[in-house]
Amino acid sequence: MDAMNLKVKLYLENGNDKFMGIGVLWLLQKVRECRSLREAAQEMGISYSKAFRMVKNLEEALGADVLARRRGGSERNGASLTPFGERFIVLYDEFQRECKELMKEPFSEFSAKLDELLFMNQ
Repeated sequence: MDAMNLKVKLYLENGNDKFMGIGVLWLLQKVRECRSLREAAQEMGISYSKAFRMVKNLEEALGADVLARRRGGSERNGASLTPFGERFIVLYDEFQRECKELMKEPFSEFSAKLDELLFMNQ
């Protein structure tokens, strides 16, 4: 058997509606870098309308703004993370990394037991 890896996907849900996961985190990190939701979406290969919905769903679920949007002027459109948004993405990133780290030991134990089971089955 080839080496097995564990892939863990974490989502925050409001009822059955997902509003936060790694994709939203990446989008917000990209907005911080680009200072534009449109440019962040383009760089990630998603539509602006999808990116807008992702942020809107997050803000509605949290009841707090994560993006400060600007319109007009020479830059036309732009966005930056609110102070809350900055703290939120750090908090979420730490949380999801910690959760994934905590899964390593149980996965290692599972993998060892599976190897043993497969060996006995030969």
